[in-house]
Amino acid sequence: MIDNLPYRQVGVEDIRPGGLMCVADHASNFVPEGIELGIDPKLMNEHIALDIGVEGIAERLSRRHGMPAHIACVSRLVCDFHRREDEPGVVPVESDGWLIPGNIGADVEARLSLFHRPYHRALGQMIDKLKPRMLVALHSFTPSLETSDEDRPWEVALLYNQDDRAARHAIRLFGEQGLTVGDNEPYSGKQLNATMDRHAETSGIPYCTIEIRQDQIATEAGQARWAQMLADVLGRVALEV
Repeated sequence: MIDNLPYRQVGVEDIRPGGLMCVADHASNFVPEGIELGIDPKLMNEHIALDIGVEGIAERLSRRHGMPAHIACVSRLVCDFHRREDEPGVVPVESDGWLIPGNIGADVEARLSLFHRPYHRALGQMIDKLKPRMLVALHSFTPSLETSDEDRPWEVALLYNQDDRAARHAIRLFGEQGLTVGDNEPYSGKQLNATMDRHAETSGIPYCTIEIRQDQIATEAGQARWAQMLADVLGRVALEV
């Protein structure tokens, strides 16, 4: 964490309002001092702790493609910014079959106060300042879950709740790239859309919630490739909405 803040903002300076803006709720696996999750440290590099590859893409979109980014600096196992305050999973006690012992009986109100509320307050202020024409929420998903044998064939997917304006265009354009594109898969934005529900749907801002399969972006080369493709595709989407 920088200056004890649960987020950092990249590329905000000298940006004109009205462009695209990126949000990465699950970009970090950092656990602040004083919090013990009680799990094998190796799990902190797995999908239960962060969205693998997303931080590198957000950085590239910001620094090379002019898309300012609001990036989480705390692991989703400490506090999940992509959950509502009243959802049990905002401080998860299990993830993909793994028990998180240190979160059992945790002071949820303290974590909301330290992490969740400052994160979303700053995100709202950034949106007010930049007045983006479209928001881009970046996530990644594991090719397989420990708790499921479900096939996950999509390289990329678009999630949405009520407002699917931008998602429809993005699904078509990614398909034209020869990709297998998920439509509210492997998760549904009807159930999991907290950040965009709060900051986009309530204000009528078009958005794309992007889920990229993690084997596509585990390396810097993969992240660079996807950042370029996202900048191209999403730039065209923004012209349509």
